[in-house]
Amino acid sequence: MTNPKWDQVKGKWNQFKGEVRSRWGELTNDEVEQIAGQRNKLVGKLQEHYGMAKEEANREIDEWAESLKFD
Repeated sequence: MTNPKWDQVKGKWNQFKGEVRSRWGELTNDEVEQIAGQRNKLVGKLQEHYGMAKEEANREIDEWAESLKFD
């Protein structure tokens, strides 16, 4: 099950790209652009760069999404 806030993140991806890069500094600007709010792509990049299991990547994404402030 995905985090309900993810729809908001996806819709405002351009606003959150900087926060994604701050949280997961190993992601390149190009990768963040390619992810384009697609959660499955972010999960894959976290697995690739940080050696996380899928469940761990999803948990980190959920924690991050919960911490975001929406207008």
